[in-house]
Parts: sequence; structure tokens; C-alpha cells
Amino acid sequence: MRSIATTSVLALAITGLAAGSAVAASAAPNGGGEQQYVVLFTEGTSSAEAEAAVEAAGGTIISENSEIGVATVVTDDAAFAEQAAGQAVIEGTAQNRVVGGVPDDTAAKQKLREDAVERETRMTPEEAAALGKPSDPGKPVKGAEPLADLQWDMQQIDATVDASYAVERGDKKVTVGIIDTGVDGSHPDIAPNFDAHLSRNFTVDIPVDANGGPIDGDCAEEPDQSCEDPADVDENGHGTHVASTIGSPINGIGIAGVAPEVTLVNLRAGQDSGYFFLQASVDALTYAGENGIDVVNLSYYVDPWLFNCVDHPADSPEDQAEQQTIITAMQRALDFARESGVTLVAAAGNGASDYTKVISDASSPDFASVPGEVDYVRDLLDPESCISMPTEGEGVISVSSTGVSERKSYYSNYGDGFVDVAAPGGDVYDTADTKRDYAAGILAAYPAALAEAEGAIDENGDVVVPWAVKSCEENGKECAYYQYLQGTSMASPHAAGVAALIVSAYGERQRGGLTLDPAEVESMLLESATAKACPDPAAYTYTRILPNGNVATATHTCEGTEESNGFYGAGIINALAAVSG
Repeated sequence: MRSIATTSVLALAITGLAAGSAVAASAAPNGGGEQQYVVLFTEGTSSAEAEAAVEAAGGTIISENSEIGVATVVTDDAAFAEQAAGQAVIEGTAQNRVVGGVPDDTAAKQKLREDAVERETRMTPEEAAALGKPSDPGKPVKGAEPLADLQWDMQQIDATVDASYAVERGDKKVTVGIIDTGVDGSHPDIAPNFDAHLSRNFTVDIPVDANGGPIDGDCAEEPDQSCEDPADVDENGHGTHVASTIGSPINGIGIAGVAPEVTLVNLRAGQDSGYFFLQASVDALTYAGENGIDVVNLSYYVDPWLFNCVDHPADSPEDQAEQQTIITAMQRALDFARESGVTLVAAAGNGASDYTKVISDASSPDFASVPGEVDYVRDLLDPESCISMPTEGEGVISVSSTGVSERKSYYSNYGDGFVDVAAPGGDVYDTADTKRDYAAGILAAYPAALAEAEGAIDENGDVVVPWAVKSCEENGKECAYYQYLQGTSMASPHAAGVAALIVSAYGERQRGGLTLDPAEVESMLLESATAKACPDPAAYTYTRILPNGNVATATHTCEGTEESNGFYGAGIINALAAVSG
């Protein structure tokens, strides 16, 4: 699930890499020069033992997470991985391979993965004008936010002024971590609930790859002026959208989130380009556990492998070892966070695939332009030995996506026993005429700087595209922007928001905050979901008329009972039911 999410309403996914160290890899993995690895140590290894083993293998530790037993290592020794395998305390290595070049900075920031729904790149203002004006919010709902009428998603899960908001809006003492591409902490519909003190950025921008092409853009660009973004910046937009869905406040502007009074914490692990590396993911989860975060949202998968397989014959022994390292390191981090009281919620992914069946992966490793390495088709992936992290990790609540009609979204992954629960994530083809409709996506916060960079607003600050909306306070002094996106990345934060409401309503006061065992949160989330049976017939055919006029069809088969099935898990989440017990 790479950022499993999206970028424009049709975009869906972002994934990520892992670059949590202070130094970005600068050379191709198969060439000479300096290279970076994430090294996994056997449990119980001391820092001194770890350092000695890495030095013996020809490397130097530049960042260490002793709680989980991983470290980022830099080396110019081409035989490092082989030599590391001979060290008793080193359990595995995974190379921080840099993504290949892209045409320009804008493309880098909008990089989507192969499991994303077709992105249909951002249109020019002229092209957008031909499609019609931005969405009309319609008549304001009494007591609701100005754009509430456009939030069909909140209506679907009873998160409205006359439903869950009247019972439980969340508690400031409940913290929700957004492990994503960052959060725009200055956005008017996020700032009131944003905790800048707790927020962290575990990534470093990677301005160039081995071929000299940009990945995250020029570090000297505004607003950074450095390769280390502040912890309140999001130059991709994905993380801001996710945070807004979870906890935009009721403040007279824009929208309201599922839990409008909880505290939002940016735990950035994704690059601007949408990749998520292993070290950053592990560090973000560890930080969440150590700092009392109650819920985290994980709308991505760890690069470079969509599926990590321990013994697939198409993979080299080195790649098999790398994938095993990712599985083990991520599961340790997930276990640490959950045992520390963190409820883990993740997007199911946008590959339109049944994760319980034998499957193919044509997108891994996703560093196709690195010299000497290209992605390749891996057929017959066994679900018993291939796993997508973090959504298939133990203790993680996996969320599929629904559209306006409550059908499973055409792009959403599924599988009986894989999906735990469903939530609205948007489906722009879930319309009467099966044509694209941006308003069938999910509307949430859009960083103003990004809106300007992507041509969504003109020099006067007016919206000029159909996938964005502007909202101003009643006095007109402060305005904010919102964009429609679709993806399981958009579904997961709805579930994370309900989880935060559950902690708010039923949590125990502890150390100045509220806490509730993640197992209890998960049980209450699933038990309060509205059961949704498989379609009849169970083999459901999706029909989409694409913007170019072509017709696309696909058939997905739902297995299971009304109480638990592959499309909806235990059902579609319900905010009101979750806090009315």
C-alpha cells in the first residue's frame, strides 16, 4: 500500500521508502562508492556489539534504533552484505536503494506506485475548466462545517452533528499519529488540533539519485531551505489529507474530521515523492510507543517490495534476505508499538487484488531506473510466505475502501481473513453513469503551497480545478483549501478516527492522558461496524468509463458471510455505534 493512497482524486497511493538517517544514499547499489544499508541485529544485541559487528563487516553506523535492534549503516565496501552475513549478531541487511530519476520535481512529488488506481495526471487549468466548475457545497447544514454537505463519507459512518458529534467528539488527551508524508501543521483546519511539540520528521529529503535525477526535489526550494523539513510540513499532500480526515476541528471553516477534538501528531516516515523506507518506518513506530501515542494510521507499504517473500524462486538469495529483514524489523516495531498501547490501523492497498489468493507482483522492486536493476514479474506469490508490510503485519487492523453506494471500491484490495473492516475511501466511478466524478472521492485538507504549485488555484487564490474546493471563515479573513482524493489511504484514517473516539470514550486516565488496550479498541471497532453482506452475485463486475472514453471492466469475487467477508471484513465502521455502547 504505498502510500496506498493517492493524490488527486484518482490517484491513490503513495508508498514509501525508508530513509530515516541523516545521510541519503548517493550511489547505485551495484556500483562503487558509498552505499546505505539497514541492518537488523539479533534480539538482545548491545550497542557495543552492534557497532563492533558492523565495523568488522566494513561499515559505519550512522543511526541506531536499539529498542528494535536496527541501524542504518554506510559503507563503501562492495562486499558489506556478504561480510555482514558472517557476523553472529547480524540477522539481516536491507539496502537503502535510491529511487531512479524522474522527469522533474513536480513528477517526483506526485510519484505513485504500480498498485495505484490510474492516476490521470493533474490537468491544466484550461483542461479542468472544460470539465466544469469545482464542487458546490450546497446549503450549509445547521451547526455543521461549511463543506459538510460534500462529506458523504462522514454521513456514511454517522460522523455528523446529529450523530457521533453529539455524543463524542474526541478528547484532547488522545493522540493520533500520522505516519505518512508529513502534515501541514499550519493549515487552518488542522492547526487547532496539531501538536508541534510531539511531532517528528524521521526522513531526510533525497534531492538526487544515482543518475542525477531528483527524487524529493531541490533541498534549496521553499519552504525548506534544507534537506531536513520541519515537523509541520507536507510537500506531498497525502499526509495532510489523512490527518484532516481523522481530526479536522469544528471551527467554522471547511470540514470536520471523524474525531474533531483529538490531538494530531505528525510522525513523518515518507519522502516527498511518496516512498517509505524501512528505517524511518521503524523509528516512527518506536517513537509512537515510547511517547504514549494512542492510535497510528499507516496508509502505505514499505518499499521496495509490495510483497516481501522469504523464498520466492524468482528472487535472488540477496533479495530474499532483504525481504526477510523487512518482515522481521517491521514486525518487531509493530509489536513494540502495540505492546506500548498503540492501536495500529493500516490501508489494505489499491491493487484490486484478493490478498488471500495466489497473486502476481509486477512492480517490485520499485527502483526500476537504478543501474543494473529493474522490476520484474513475480508470478504465483503464495499468501502464506509473501506479506505486504505493514497492512499484513500481526496486530494491524487492515481497512478496505467503500464508495458512495457502499460498494467495495473498484481499486481496493480484499480477501476473506485479510480485511478486518471497511471504511469510505472514495470511488470516483461509483456513479449512475459509471463516469468519473471527483465528488465521489474524499474531501479533506490540501496545503495551500501545494495547491499553488499544482495549479489548482490562480494568482488570486481562487480554485480553478474540479478536484479542489476553497472555504473561508464567515468573516472572510481566513481561507483554506481542500482536495478530493480516493484510495484505501483515505479509508484507513476514517477507521483510525473511530479508534480515537473509542479511546476517548472508554479509555482509562493514565500519566495525564487516556489509554485503552489496542486489543479492546480493535474489538470495539469491529463489533460496532455495520455488517455488510457480499454482493449478489458474489462475483461483482465493475464497469468504468475512463476519461478517454474507453470502457474498463473487472470482476472481484467476495467470499464469506454477512458477519465477516472479504470485501467488508466485520462491516463498515460506524462512529456513532462505536461510542454509544
